[in-house]
Amino acid sequence: MIRLGRLRETRGPGCEEYHPPTNSAPQTDSAPPARYTVERAAPGHYGAVLRPKPSLTEGSIPHALIDFALPILAGNVLQSLNGSVNAVWIGRFLGEAAFAGVGNSNVVMFMLLAAIFGISMATTVLIAQFAGAGRLDEAKRVVGTSASFFLLLSGVIAALGFAGTPLLLRALHTPTDALAAASAYMRVIFLAFPFISSFFFVMAALRGAGDSRTPFVFLVVSVVLDIGLNPLLIFGVGPLPRLGVAGSATATLIAQASSLVALLVHLRRKRHPLFLHRQDLGLLRIDWTLVKALVAKGMPMGLQMFVASSSMIALTALVNRFGSEETAAFNAAMQLWSYVQMPALAIAAAGSSMVAQNIGAGRWNRVDSIAAAAVACNFLLGGALIALIYAADRHVLGWFLPPHGPALALAVHLNARAVWSFAFFGVSVVLFGVMRASGAVFAPLAILVSTLWCIRVPFAYLMVNRLHAEAIWWSFPLASIVSMIMALVYYRFGGWRRASLGIVVGTPRAAAQA
Repeated sequence: MIRLGRLRETRGPGCEEYHPPTNSAPQTDSAPPARYTVERAAPGHYGAVLRPKPSLTEGSIPHALIDFALPILAGNVLQSLNGSVNAVWIGRFLGEAAFAGVGNSNVVMFMLLAAIFGISMATTVLIAQFAGAGRLDEAKRVVGTSASFFLLLSGVIAALGFAGTPLLLRALHTPTDALAAASAYMRVIFLAFPFISSFFFVMAALRGAGDSRTPFVFLVVSVVLDIGLNPLLIFGVGPLPRLGVAGSATATLIAQASSLVALLVHLRRKRHPLFLHRQDLGLLRIDWTLVKALVAKGMPMGLQMFVASSSMIALTALVNRFGSEETAAFNAAMQLWSYVQMPALAIAAAGSSMVAQNIGAGRWNRVDSIAAAAVACNFLLGGALIALIYAADRHVLGWFLPPHGPALALAVHLNARAVWSFAFFGVSVVLFGVMRASGAVFAPLAILVSTLWCIRVPFAYLMVNRLHAEAIWWSFPLASIVSMIMALVYYRFGGWRRASLGIVVGTPRAAAQA
């Protein structure tokens, strides 16, 4: 267990003392959770109490889930829309080689972001548990330590990535005609990496505290800036230089940095409970014991993203063997697939925060209902989006590819083979989100490794000589269905309810004595 310092009880009108359950077994009592308000302690003392608003621990589960998930989903849509609009400028005006190069760069960037996002997800879950328990003091301690460590780690990754760009692109077998564009784009994106990851971290912390709307507002700011700056910097409008494909990455850098600063200024002005003011700056000192616990849980979460992205890199390398046209078609289809996966990712994030807050509040009796509602929402929203894509795939894929080129026909074909399977993979994503809220992170990782690296990638590579590119496209449905079955079995019969983050989430008195 981790000591989080000496804590004092804070009571007031409308507040009740919180008596948490242990995390060793589910609790089934149905007593309503205590209500909390934010009450600041004297400088140097961390005894304030946090009341999550809106509450995720009481009331209608479907309503709370949808209300919390919709801003996340809208934010995910905006981010992918941003990427898609940028891809239109590159693919339609700079050519297939430039589009293929940027697609290869984005796959690498997603893989590297996994190293950061895992710790961020662990921090989010812990903040959510403390929010459910009504403990602002512990939540701010987690924010301070993880923010400092997060920035340090992202800076190291950015420096190494910038220097190692040529090696990364060669390892990917990037087509020769796409190499220059990929290198120019990737180097600038690595410069933007600390801003991208820090922006994500702040938004994740807010969601852990029960606020999904503020992050959405500032995502809108980021997307508008990025979309507006892209053509100006790509083509050199007015006094701006003509940067080509690097201009798209530069627009992302400016948009992410500006939005991050604006969000931090907003939180300071609003005196958000989790914002670290001058008297809280001591919390930025890294508590390596806390970091150790966050890394222990965060790395398996991050490795889930690494496993997914690295498997996609392996398939991209296989697709690259067929040439730039096949690679461009695959990258265009992945633009649509990113949208298809958004409902599951948003619902998983919302469900994870809801479950974590209910665990912190001792409301284990609501967890299964949250999971069932999340799976139903995944099929409802994801299925509707998949049907829409089938109805308009040629038109939409034509946004990214020349309208009469061979890559468009290839993209339509491979999309028809694979896109439906993401509804089933979404079940796994949603259940992984529910289970990680209790600290269960190794079983979801094992399931992903088994289905992606033991089924999807081997099937594609072993069957490519017989089925050619069809082996790659059919590897997606095969892995998705197996992943869903394994996730359902582990949710029903596994021991994830007995997992723990390894950190005390309790009353002031209990935490002080831990």
